[in-house]
Amino acid sequence: MKFGKELKSQMVPEWSEAYMDYEFLKTLLKDISHFQERNRPAASSLGNTNPPGLTRKLTLYRAFSGLTQRAMSPRSPRSHDIESQPILVNSVKRSNGEEGFETRFLMVGDAGGEYELVFFKRLDDEFNKVVKFYKAKVGEVMKEADVLNKQMDALIAFRIKVDNPKHVVFESQVEMSRLAAAVEASSEATVLTASASTAMRASRKVAHMDVIDEDKSNSGVRSDDISSDDKDSEGSRKPRGLTVRPPPLEILERVTINKPIETPRSTIKGVLNVPVQTDLKFTKENLNKVEEQLKSAFTEFYHRLRLLKSFNFMNMLAFSKILKKYDKITSRNASKSYLKMVDNSYLGSSDEVTKLMERVEVAFVKHFSNSNRKKGLSTLRPTAKRQRHRVTASLGFFAGCTVSLIVALILIIRARKILDKSGRHQYMNTMFPLYSLFAFIVLHMVMYAGNIYFWRRYRVNYPFIFGFNQRTALGYREVLLLASGLAVLATSCVLANLDMEMDPKTGNYKAITELLPLGLLILVVVIVIIPFNVIYRSSRYFFLTCIFHCICAPLYKVVLSDFFLADQFTSQVQAFRSLEFYICYYSSGDYKRRENDCNKSDVFNTFNFIVAAIPFTWRLLQCLRRFFEEKDNWQGLNGLKYFATIVAVTTRTAYSRSHSNGWKAVAWIASIVAAVSSTYWDLVLDWGLLDRKSKNRWLRDKLIIPHKSVYFIAMVLNVLLRLAWLQTVLDFKVSFLHRQTLITIVASLEIIRRGIWNFFRLENEHLNNVGKYRAFKSVPLPFNYDENEDEDDE
Repeated sequence: MKFGKELKSQMVPEWSEAYMDYEFLKTLLKDISHFQERNRPAASSLGNTNPPGLTRKLTLYRAFSGLTQRAMSPRSPRSHDIESQPILVNSVKRSNGEEGFETRFLMVGDAGGEYELVFFKRLDDEFNKVVKFYKAKVGEVMKEADVLNKQMDALIAFRIKVDNPKHVVFESQVEMSRLAAAVEASSEATVLTASASTAMRASRKVAHMDVIDEDKSNSGVRSDDISSDDKDSEGSRKPRGLTVRPPPLEILERVTINKPIETPRSTIKGVLNVPVQTDLKFTKENLNKVEEQLKSAFTEFYHRLRLLKSFNFMNMLAFSKILKKYDKITSRNASKSYLKMVDNSYLGSSDEVTKLMERVEVAFVKHFSNSNRKKGLSTLRPTAKRQRHRVTASLGFFAGCTVSLIVALILIIRARKILDKSGRHQYMNTMFPLYSLFAFIVLHMVMYAGNIYFWRRYRVNYPFIFGFNQRTALGYREVLLLASGLAVLATSCVLANLDMEMDPKTGNYKAITELLPLGLLILVVVIVIIPFNVIYRSSRYFFLTCIFHCICAPLYKVVLSDFFLADQFTSQVQAFRSLEFYICYYSSGDYKRRENDCNKSDVFNTFNFIVAAIPFTWRLLQCLRRFFEEKDNWQGLNGLKYFATIVAVTTRTAYSRSHSNGWKAVAWIASIVAAVSSTYWDLVLDWGLLDRKSKNRWLRDKLIIPHKSVYFIAMVLNVLLRLAWLQTVLDFKVSFLHRQTLITIVASLEIIRRGIWNFFRLENEHLNNVGKYRAFKSVPLPFNYDENEDEDDE
């Protein structure tokens, strides 16, 4: 793999603009190379031809250079003194007051020197950009390390209060004085060198309980005092026991519990202005919660450090590669002096991140993994999810079975002339709505799998945006496997139902044949909610959590994964109605006679209005929650958009029931208002398009897909597919299609529209993260440390 592709694949997607622009620098080198080719003397090309009578190249007659590199003579013309260097790199003060590096190119007078001058100017800009970004990010993690210091102090004091280790007794007041001196000395060690602090620790002989044995270092993070020679049989490091400090229990006087994780109960208390309990309660349950929160905080913090280290390494490698290309093209030796500057710069010489990673590993292994290093590092360093061949093989098998079953179904219908039988209308009105539910689910899963494929192809960081676990996030193959598996079950049930219906031996047992779709639905529900670690349990749990948050929409803080799922439900209105039909059909006993009297029921018709409005109501409540919580007027407007959609859906349902002119006029007006507002919101706010001032006219400044026509096609499709509601208002009738079939087709078009919307919605979210360099999620910390008391103490 070429380095340019490797660099792109290894980039942190949200930091792509902060990396060195390797491809652009390559284009500058190509300009230099093209200039040299255009201005190469003709004699040079003739010199490559062999004189008459020689059959070998002239290079084969030159002196042998040897198999080992020979040391150059001091008088060699290749010796690199300051006068023969093509560049000089100096540290300068930039116009904005920041320090930077500037390269002075000394060979401007040479042919093509102006091209090389442009190259080094752009190289300096890229290097200063990378250093500035890296220094800023390192500063951020150092501040976060200080916060984690205080959190760990409070955790260990909290742990002591809960566990109450009564066997910890200090023998005398002299011992207490020595420990107090040790604490004071450790606070002064922040200005000492590492070797000096090690000597100080070795001079203290304390043989009591190991409470906190991380010494403060220059980086501001406590590091476990560990001997490289002291390791147990499992490879875990053992503390020396020489740096024991007394429990910092006084910290608990300045610490309160942060607001707990939001639940419906806490939300209701907040609305009723019930004071939140922030006092410390020293219980095992609270200790476990605190430890879990800090464990997540350390894991996320370590992930940041790993990304920073990768950013440093890839940029250092990029500068080395591009300068070697320059030397090769120009036959100069500029890389040595420039790379020396790179090594001496903050980017090449700072080791804060590496040291911080080591200290985080030591602290995590000790405090959260019970000194089991293997277990601790496996949590901190999650391995990439492996693509298993059995998933691909199973996917191929189920996909083949699905196609075969569909072909068999078509052949059976044609061979037995089922469409010509008198009971076909009854079958379409009863069985088709039951099985169409699974068709909607499978189609939505296929569209989602396609979204995942293209998100990965164009490097949209969807696991970070949704908050998926990197280890367990499903890929498009896994989603297609689930979809094809469900398709096989559904089509098998359809075939079994038809076969049992046509078989004289089982044709009279209608009650049994009609139970097949209900059995399949129950099986699917059981698979989704089963608590055992089978069939992607973590993904199922995440999905069920999001569903619960949608149902309790105003009682939970709205995050992207919740409102994204609620948006998916707004495109599954017909699926909700199918579930309503399941309840009516099987609870009323109609299935025993294969008769559908649900449409004659006032209760069913009333719930038909309610069920259609449920997913839009969830989104409306989510928008209202964000409007009151974030004071964002746009969320209020978004809520009005969903309210208009609720009105449009209910009026169209009313017209389909009564077919009166009054309801038709109201349905037309409401549907037009909802369609226009929703289309505008999709294209302008959700997709970020239709910006006439953009450098990509009518699109946006930054695009992930290189072909602009894709965006215009997507906009047109969004408008056309949104007009599927016209079928309800205009009451289209197609002679060769049953009414239930037409309803299913219209519902499927809306699912396809939602699948297209998904890609561009997440693309816009990703680009917003890129613009803000937002590559990490914020993890709530358990303790609130009172900084004012610290200032008063000082």
